Amino acid sequence: MPREIITIQVGQCGNQIGMEFWKQLCLEHGIGKDGLLEDFATQGGDRKDVFFYQADDQHYIPRALLMDLEPRVINGIQNSEYRNLYNHENIFVSEHGGGAGNNWASGYHQGEQVVDDIMDMIDREADGSDSLEGFVLCHSIAGGTGSDLVKLLEVVVSHLGLNPMHTIIKGGMGSYLLETLNERYSKKLVQTYSVFPNQMETSDVVVQPYNSLLTLKRLTLNADCVVVLDNTALNRIAVERLHLSNPTFAQTNSLVSTVMSASTTTLRYPGYMNNDLVGLLASLIPTPRCHFLMTGYTPLTVERQVNMIRKTTVLDVMRRLLQTKNIMVSSYARTKEASQAKYISILNIIQGDVDPTQRFIITGKSKIEAAYLMDILSIQA
Repeated sequence: MPREIITIQVGQCGNQIGMEFWKQLCLEHGIGKDGLLEDFATQGGDRKDVFFYQADDQHYIPRALLMDLEPRVINGIQNSEYRNLYNHENIFVSEHGGGAGNNWASGYHQGEQVVDDIMDMIDREADGSDSLEGFVLCHSIAGGTGSDLVKLLEVVVSHLGLNPMHTIIKGGMGSYLLETLNERYSKKLVQTYSVFPNQMETSDVVVQPYNSLLTLKRLTLNADCVVVLDNTALNRIAVERLHLSNPTFAQTNSLVSTVMSASTTTLRYPGYMNNDLVGLLASLIPTPRCHFLMTGYTPLTVERQVNMIRKTTVLDVMRRLLQTKNIMVSSYARTKEASQAKYISILNIIQGDVDPTQRFIITGKSKIEAAYLMDILSIQA
């Protein structure tokens, strides 16, 4: 039985990233732009039902909700070649259409006014799932609408109930969580893909630091997992790794969608482990508050590099994944000491044909690292 995941796209950034994500998933699963399955994809062993559901007319429709306080980006999606892919009942645009003006307080206030309509959409999508596992949210932390995701998170928490990990939160929100825990969907998870602002450029938005801080507090309290995607690092990777002199938003959004697709591979193509979101997060998050994750991806290619011949081994890929130049979070300390940094937890998702001898290398290396970690824990104890 599939463990369905509902994707919620909030604001300009969230909807642009979400659109690229669904393009990538359609490409991988053989789903056409109109939602119909291609002939070559009918015999696949994938689990499309995790992120899609099949309508009565055999169209595959994303389990996605698109939300914004101004219509420009969503109008672009509705006029794109993928306009017939989405469920138009799951698209919300504020009647005022003026947006939040990159102001967290304005977005928060408008979120309070439209929260009933949003919750109706979430309830309807959740009721259509057989075994709902959680939510994936795409947004920017620095804007007005995307940073208003925190209001949506609070409402989802109070309305549906979330993972028991959240009961450690003190104060009014924690008390309300304890009251509503297990009331409905008591073990649903909330994972976010949060885009952080570019640190190397001066923002035109004066209140951007306030937007970011106010959002971060809510993400700390109300999300089970936050995948940090730094615009500074994304631009650097596009310039240094992809050799793009002036990367566009579409190109950096493509990087984000690639990471999102790769990180959900084990959910959509089941194997012997990490087949659900709970398993993925349990292996990465040792304590509830240590739930901010960074990602690395290799090899990175653009269309003109697809035909390049590349020889890689598992160890080569694992080394590359740990290099700071492939990490999508900016790091100022690129020294020898930084390269010797320790990680609390690491999960490598490697796709492709793996030589049997390489499997033994991976298994042996994992056992050595696990034994080393146990030694550290025993010493600390």
